[in-house]
Amino acid sequence: METKNMMKYVSILSVLAAVGMFAYVGYASNMISYLSEDPKVCINCHTMNTEYATWQHSSHREKATCVECHLPKESLVDKIFAKSRDGFKHSFAMTFRTYEGENIRISEDAKSRIQANCIACHREIVSEITAYSKLYNTPGDSGQIDRKCWSCHRDIPHGTTRSLTTTPDNLGVKEI
Repeated sequence: METKNMMKYVSILSVLAAVGMFAYVGYASNMISYLSEDPKVCINCHTMNTEYATWQHSSHREKATCVECHLPKESLVDKIFAKSRDGFKHSFAMTFRTYEGENIRISEDAKSRIQANCIACHREIVSEITAYSKLYNTPGDSGQIDRKCWSCHRDIPHGTTRSLTTTPDNLGVKEI
C-alpha cells in the first residue's frame, strides 16, 4: 500500500511540475502577447529589432502593421495557422541556431502572403502597372509579371536592414 501512495504523490508532483514549467515558459516568452496584432510583439524576439525600427520610420507606419503585411487576410483560421507556423519556425531557428547568417530568412509561403497583401492594398497602381506592361511585351511573353513588389521597392517598409547604419542606436528599440 505504501508504494501505491508514493506513486500517487510522485504522479501529482510530476503533473504540478509540468504545469509549473509550462506556466513559466509561457510567462518568460510573453506567450499571450502573440495573440495581439500589436507590432511591438514582433520585438519580443531581438532579431526583429531592425525590422521594427525601420518600419517605425517608414511611410507604412501609419497605414500597415506587421500583421497586415505578413499574415493572410482571407480568414482568422488562416491567420492563426500562419502566425503559429512562422512563430514556431522562428523560435526553433533561434533556439537551435539553424538559420544562416545573422537573420532569419523569409519562407516562400510568407513571400506569397506579402506579395498578395501588397497587391491588395495597392490594387489601383498594380492594375495600371500591369496594363502598361502589356505594351512592352515581346512575342511569346505570357504577360505575367513574375517580379515581387520588393524587387523594385526594396527599402519599403523596412529600409536597408542589412547595414550598420540602418537606424541609430538600434541596440534598444526606442518607441516613437
